Amino acid sequence: MVNIGFICEGYTELFILESDTFKNLLNELGLHSVGVINVQGNGNLLPHNIKSHRENLFNKGASVIFILTDLDQEQCITKTRLRITESENQIIIVAVKQIEAWFLADYIAMNTIFKGDYSFEFPENEDIPFETIRTKYFEKFRRGLVGRDEKKRLAQKMINARFSIQNAAEHPNCPSAKYFLTKLTQCASTNPVE
Repeated sequence: MVNIGFICEGYTELFILESDTFKNLLNELGLHSVGVINVQGNGNLLPHNIKSHRENLFNKGASVIFILTDLDQEQCITKTRLRITESENQIIIVAVKQIEAWFLADYIAMNTIFKGDYSFEFPENEDIPFETIRTKYFEKFRRGLVGRDEKKRLAQKMINARFSIQNAAEHPNCPSAKYFLTKLTQCASTNPVE
């Protein structure tokens, strides 16, 4: 069993990384999460801000740390990775353009939520995938996602619908989810970092 830790930028990522579905994936791969730290904003993923979080996860026994962030309005994954700064025993995962694109890519969970035949061809082309989902939800049900924080509400709905990284990674046009799954699998089999 390989111990890993996670640092993420928001509640959507936190909900995914702490879900039973994700924990089951880790268990199948022979990985164990020693913890997930939500820094609440990608500006908080700068090296001087995450140093203590990395140390905390290593002290809990992590041999590798995954940092999960959004590309947002950046045009280049490499620049986003450089902003965070590569470190030993650390893998940076950049969701294109935002983590909610992975929701658009999981046709099984989205079919559960939308109660029907759902598909979305290019999830990573959406500038703000949350808004795309919110609009489609309103068109279908004639109401919002309900609640003061609709992003958290959507994330919880997706977790309840059994959102999985594997489903998102299987989508032909969601390479950032596939990259995440690939890195998890590599970590489990050989424990390499980049």
